[in-house]
Amino acid sequence: MLPRDVISTGPLILRPPAEADAEAIAKTCDDPVTAWFMPGLPSPFGPEHARGYFDRAAEKWEGGGAEFAITENGQYVGSVGVRPPDHWGVAEIGYMVAPWARGKNVAATAARAVTDWAFDHGMRRMELQAAVENVASLRVAYKAGFREEGRRRDAKRLRDGRHVDMVTFARLEGDGVPAAEPYLPFFEGGELCDGVVRLVPLAVEDAADYHRMLADPSVARYHMGPLSTPEDDERRCRYTGYWWVSGQRIELAIRDAASGAFAGHVQLVQVVPSLGQAMVGYSLVPEYRGKGFMTRAVGMLVDWAFANTPLHRIVAGTEAGNTASHRVLERSGFSREGVHRGLFVTADGTRVDDVAWSRLRPS
Repeated sequence: MLPRDVISTGPLILRPPAEADAEAIAKTCDDPVTAWFMPGLPSPFGPEHARGYFDRAAEKWEGGGAEFAITENGQYVGSVGVRPPDHWGVAEIGYMVAPWARGKNVAATAARAVTDWAFDHGMRRMELQAAVENVASLRVAYKAGFREEGRRRDAKRLRDGRHVDMVTFARLEGDGVPAAEPYLPFFEGGELCDGVVRLVPLAVEDAADYHRMLADPSVARYHMGPLSTPEDDERRCRYTGYWWVSGQRIELAIRDAASGAFAGHVQLVQVVPSLGQAMVGYSLVPEYRGKGFMTRAVGMLVDWAFANTPLHRIVAGTEAGNTASHRVLERSGFSREGVHRGLFVTADGTRVDDVAWSRLRPS
């Protein structure tokens, strides 16, 4: 049984919710972002619905769990709760943050504090789940010291009725909490731009353009494996935030800075922290070829990576006959390193050579 404590962590005070929080709780639950990932909430959510929240909070405490209002300077800024543990001593944590308090590390601070507090009171294992598209919640999990343990496919339904994959995390008592700095930080300001080309995270709105680009014969010619379906590419675009925040890869749309039109795709993949190495890949739609867009895009991404991540070496692989790709890499400062014979399998099953390239962090 967890005690009805008050937890103090920096400027935040966590305490059991009170009737005075009802209006702020209602505004938080009625917020579109909250409602999107918590489809079980009434919509619209008014102060009268907060009564149900207080009832559920009381049930948590009585059942061995906990529910806290997160406050700053006496004002409600969010909630964090612990479901009653199962008979193995495993409990699950959940949280929400008021719209006026987002972007201030509220949820991560509160989740870490509550997890530490639960361990101090005999909890053995704390679990957390976040929708694969809920990048803010994923960031909270990593910052609070939780370790990713896998994904549950189509495990939850969102407000629009669509099923979404859930990423599962856990912390055990005694787990060290890693440094909060991610290996692949997000772009400051959300994009890179040189006035001609913009690089922005690939989004679900780009899925149709992305699929048309991959289906273009000149792109498909150098694509490995079977061509993806529109559904495959939409799902891929929904995963890009998760891949980035988890340090696995960066997937970007290349846009014409003047018109905002989709011009192509550039990625940083095969990230190997132990080697300080990653691989760059790219494609353009036909109407933007021959304008220097790809050279700009690759150069911007690689320059950013060396300035903002521990990466020491970025590599690329190109089919021996893909001279246009070779020119992009040469203009972007890459050096040819050698040839991997018979590495790539083409659409007709034959094998072709791979020309290997690299660019090193400036000394």
